[in-house]
Amino acid sequence: MTGPLAGVKIVDMSAVIAGPMATGLLADQGAEVVKVEPVGIGDMCRWLGPNHKGLGAMFAAVNRNKRSIALNLKDARGKQILLDLVKDADLFVQNFRPGAIQRMGLGYDTLHALNPRLIYVSMSGFGQDGPYAARRVYDPVVQAMSGFADSQKDKKTGAPQLIQSIACDKVTALTAAQAMTAALLGRVTSGKGQHLTLNMLDATIAFLWPDAFYNHTLLDNPAPPSPDFADFYGIMPTQDGWITTITLSDDEFGDFCRAVGRDDIKNDPRFKDVFSRMANAAALKADFAEAVATFTTEEIRARLEAEDVPHAVVLRRDQVETDPQVVHNGQIAVTAHPAAGRLRLPRPAARFGDTAADERLHTPLLGEQTDEILAELGLAPDAIAALRKDGVAA
Repeated sequence: MTGPLAGVKIVDMSAVIAGPMATGLLADQGAEVVKVEPVGIGDMCRWLGPNHKGLGAMFAAVNRNKRSIALNLKDARGKQILLDLVKDADLFVQNFRPGAIQRMGLGYDTLHALNPRLIYVSMSGFGQDGPYAARRVYDPVVQAMSGFADSQKDKKTGAPQLIQSIACDKVTALTAAQAMTAALLGRVTSGKGQHLTLNMLDATIAFLWPDAFYNHTLLDNPAPPSPDFADFYGIMPTQDGWITTITLSDDEFGDFCRAVGRDDIKNDPRFKDVFSRMANAAALKADFAEAVATFTTEEIRARLEAEDVPHAVVLRRDQVETDPQVVHNGQIAVTAHPAAGRLRLPRPAARFGDTAADERLHTPLLGEQTDEILAELGLAPDAIAALRKDGVAA
């Protein structure tokens, strides 16, 4: 079986995480993705984190189900090969800094003239124009500018903090994947392609807004500022570990108090309803933490489970794979890579009942399918050999 996007062809010139993760999601769902990489080291993400022969763990997680061709696009022959790939493509994806792709002679107007049905995707850090458009961008830069770091600030010192994951890259990837499938659906009606643009800053602000910016939303009828929604929950130490819990409804709040044997918390007038609990979130968290600290992790887990209180034991990363629900879901799989050996990777999170979405192709080595792809374009073996000899392809 093939995925729901079987028959969709993507030419992917993006690099690192945001672009490759977006196209990787579509590849997992059946799209044919040709990853175009520069001759030499290829996508720099190949070398980030643990790697074996140029196959990095980070790279492997977002580039399975793709084929790789390595081209020197500074050579006219390499550029022509890319143009030939685009002629029957559905999507072209690039995340160069604004202006760079135009200087390469591969801008939207050029490729749209070649293939009017092409959906041309431009991803950037700050946008295609504006005062910051030309800046070099990585995830921490966007965390700082979007309000993400401020939303994670230490409540005692007020010092902003970066979250320890490249969340802005990944949020942009999810936004892009949804937008690309929407553009494909829109083309069914219009019959023609379009230029789709998005940037990390916009995607991250939109992602943060519902909770992190809710005190900045009501303009005509402003209410008194509420504590941040994140103030309402947190991680609490037990005698031998950590748990988290959140109680929104009155019933959940009462269930927690019963689980820990603290009627005094339940009867405290500061916590009489959800509005009061939100207004006194810091005091409530302190009382919750004091109660939890009297139990071992297993004791409090069992008590909260018995009362149906939303909760979780905080797992170390090396414990996630063996969690009973993760095992039941089959979310983490071990596959065999012909060059790197066994790889542990998550399965696609979305499961389609009638059209399977899973690993069809192992994560490619740099240029692993160069000859195969060039042959599909009609090049003879001697012509391919000549391109390799001249450094046009690898």
